[in-house]
Amino acid sequence: MLDNSVLKNLSETFPLLAQIDSPADLRQLDEARLPELAAEIRAFLLQTLSQTGGHLASGLGSVEITIALHYLFDTPHDRLVWDVGHQCYPHKILTGRRDCMISMRQKGGLSGFPKITESEYDHFGAGHSSTSISAALGMAIAAHAQDIERKTVAIIGDGGMTAGMAYEALNHGGAIDNDLLVILNDNEMSISPNVGAMSKYLSSIWSGKIYSSLRSGSKKVLKRIPSAWELAKRAEEHVKGMVTPGTLFEELGFSYFGPIDGHNLGDLLSLLRNLQQLSGPRMLHIVTRKGQGYPPAEQDACKFHGIGPFDPDTGDVKSSARPGTQSYTAVFSDWLVAMGHKDSRLQAITPAMREGSGLVKFSEAMPERYHDVGIAEQHAVTLAAGMAREGLKPVVAIYSTFLQRAYDQFVHDVAVQDLDVTFAIDRAGIVGADGATHTGNFDVAFCRCIPGIIMMAPANAEEMFLLLNTAYEYPGPALVRYPRDSTAQADSVNVDECVEIGKAVQLRSGKKTALMVFGSLLDIARPIAEELDLSLINMRFIKPLDEAMIETLAASHEFLITLEDSSIAGGAGSAVLELLNQKRIQIPLLCLGLDDFFPSQGSREEILADYGLDPATLSNSIVEFTRD
Repeated sequence: MLDNSVLKNLSETFPLLAQIDSPADLRQLDEARLPELAAEIRAFLLQTLSQTGGHLASGLGSVEITIALHYLFDTPHDRLVWDVGHQCYPHKILTGRRDCMISMRQKGGLSGFPKITESEYDHFGAGHSSTSISAALGMAIAAHAQDIERKTVAIIGDGGMTAGMAYEALNHGGAIDNDLLVILNDNEMSISPNVGAMSKYLSSIWSGKIYSSLRSGSKKVLKRIPSAWELAKRAEEHVKGMVTPGTLFEELGFSYFGPIDGHNLGDLLSLLRNLQQLSGPRMLHIVTRKGQGYPPAEQDACKFHGIGPFDPDTGDVKSSARPGTQSYTAVFSDWLVAMGHKDSRLQAITPAMREGSGLVKFSEAMPERYHDVGIAEQHAVTLAAGMAREGLKPVVAIYSTFLQRAYDQFVHDVAVQDLDVTFAIDRAGIVGADGATHTGNFDVAFCRCIPGIIMMAPANAEEMFLLLNTAYEYPGPALVRYPRDSTAQADSVNVDECVEIGKAVQLRSGKKTALMVFGSLLDIARPIAEELDLSLINMRFIKPLDEAMIETLAASHEFLITLEDSSIAGGAGSAVLELLNQKRIQIPLLCLGLDDFFPSQGSREEILADYGLDPATLSNSIVEFTRD
């Protein structure tokens, strides 16, 4: 049960924050009191997120920039577009959702990301990285096309700037003269070399009206003298390049300002006021610290990036693991290290998800064969294709929702060329608290239509080792999908045994109805099969299907049922239907899986229930379908 006492005592514990129900209230505060408000927001975040979990470190690092933006800009008329959304918790607190923070990522509560249906202040939904500049540029163009006076701001982290999409947007935005401010929230670079009196002075001058007027006036005069204009332009760029890292952005057409201390509200407000007076594409570079103000998060920002409920006094995470179990991600981690020791050709690739995808142990044991490419899923997949083309054995560890971003590369660069790449697809199916943007419903539908691949779904740890071995030994594209869930712990790591490709396993023989399960929902299906006397089959392979098994089941049963933790449309059940149609086999078939809607956030069990995949609803669905 969540403790709601933090709200009951709000006015006593957080006297300034208690006054803020909207950005309009924020703007009534004296500027001198804003640092006090920042401290209260940090303390409030700790009190609430320690109970619900969430993306804490990024939120703690973005408090001051959030206050400054809402203090100076006329939101929601002016547009603030957050990248990914990890930084948006202070934004939610200041935009009327303070009292709902205790419901963060809970069923029926606040989304952990910006969501346009949740608030008029959430101008664009997020969840995947590197989208904010493109979306904000689109909004700026729309404002100009409709003759609306509006400021548009995109806030993006340095991690988001590792993705090509961000540079595609900068390349376009710098080529047109729309009013767009991009704020680069850099929480990895060292602040010392670039922040100080000289840097502040230069940023202040470059953003001020005098410099801006001189620069514009010089353009008009010198452009009439081409050689002089080129010389002046080069001189300006080289002088600025000596003291700032902004030459790249200037070359892309953005006026660059910074870097400045993103935790100094006075500097932020002063510079943003200047930048509000300018037009065209501008970039403000701020340097912040993940976990700012909370020592455990400052010392281990990775641990507190996305965290479950924790003790705010110590930072210790409250474990929810069931005894004798381990996560599927941990199973993959153990397999990868063991297979890496066995085969020196193995190369592990991740698009910026080392911890989430279970690559920490491998990166420490075999760092020369570990490749974190940043938030660059497309590059990760084609990089693997290049490795495979030259005889290496790449394993791409990627979330299902992020594989969507690299679909063209998977088809064009891997599958068309029939290259030996193994994909470990984590977070397949329902992910729970991260909601619709991170759901892994669709990988079966968009992958099984690709020729030449094999795709598997293990039901437990022991089987996951077998299927990973099988995928690794397969000489073409092979995929193993598994959920964000736990399973009974394996006795040992098996990297030697494979299974016959396309071979299912019948676990129980029953009467009239056969239940074919693809993946981890087998544990839910077992007691139902016992209770209703069903034949139970662990299908294991989504592609290729065990056609002989399906034909045998159809010949010996009155009803067939498929069960999967993936989209029904185009899913494994659809594959069975296609086979039966091709074979002209007429038998009633019920496909159970993730129906045609996006999930909300909540626990995995709650969201499975929304889809009718909890034990009671599953049992009732089967009884109703097979009723005489």
